[in-house]
Amino acid sequence: MTQRPPAVFALAAENVPHLFPPGLLARLRASLDIDPALVAHDFGEPRLREALARAEVLVTGWGCPRLDAAALDATPKLRAVLHAAGSVKGFATAEVWRRGIVVSSAAAANALPVAEYTLAMILLTGKDVFAFRRLLRTRRDVPYGDVVPGIGNHGRRVGVVGASRVGRRLIELLRPYDLAVALTDPHVDAAEAARLGVPLLPLDELLRTCDVVTLHAPETPETRRLIGARELALMPTGAVLVNTARGALVDHDALVEELSTGRLTAVLDVTDPEPLPADSPLFDLPNAFVTPHLAGSQGNELARLGRTVVEEAGRLAAGDRLLHAVDPAALDRLA
Repeated sequence: MTQRPPAVFALAAENVPHLFPPGLLARLRASLDIDPALVAHDFGEPRLREALARAEVLVTGWGCPRLDAAALDATPKLRAVLHAAGSVKGFATAEVWRRGIVVSSAAAANALPVAEYTLAMILLTGKDVFAFRRLLRTRRDVPYGDVVPGIGNHGRRVGVVGASRVGRRLIELLRPYDLAVALTDPHVDAAEAARLGVPLLPLDELLRTCDVVTLHAPETPETRRLIGARELALMPTGAVLVNTARGALVDHDALVEELSTGRLTAVLDVTDPEPLPADSPLFDLPNAFVTPHLAGSQGNELARLGRTVVEEAGRLAAGDRLLHAVDPAALDRLA
């Protein structure tokens, strides 16, 4: 039998059983020599010294301590990090890449629930569901069964900002519907857009011509406040802005001002700051629908992330190439 690489969990301990329910944990332990009772919250903890000194693999997730030079000095044999979540930017420092440590991420698995949430919001806003729910809470004489002009999803134009994992997955999910989907992304050319099956538009044209604009770009210096007062003004009256990416992509002061006119609707699963101040107008504006950053993996969806890590651990133990290795050269373009 192949010797199992020694490994240590480094994440919020309460998430371990959600990510790795019994069946998945058994499969993980078949590939890695890992103790589920030993979870690192601080790489300097004396109780972890021996385990970290021999660890070749870290199984990480939300809450992973920062992997800086001191942490890596405590894990001198480390050769792989298997991340049971999406972005690795919050903990994987440049020192990780400098030492040649391979990092794998479950970002592709986490993209699916975000894309599903976005799809649901696109379809619901097409029926103006949130406005009608508010109406029914204040009056009971709303006609039932009457044709409501101006709503519906047939031929609705959806603009995807960013061909990220989520953006691409969303494009796939939108295909069965009678929607007209377009894409904007400065890193995508016309040939790649054609392979995705969508037209490629400049951002301004996409904003002017789409009924829904959904954000799936990473937060970088170039994308901060990507959507401000000028961009919001380009959107047609009645359009919807959906943000499940990063709150900093939107100028929230400009958004509040635009929403206050009643001209647009916004669905925000991410905000800037996060959480919003208790007195934020976004909580009370009738055309703002705010959820607490739950589009990503929740509840039973965490096991999908765990399964990705289990499969990567099997490849690692067998000496095979990791399927979800992060390319450090692409980090600036990733969430």
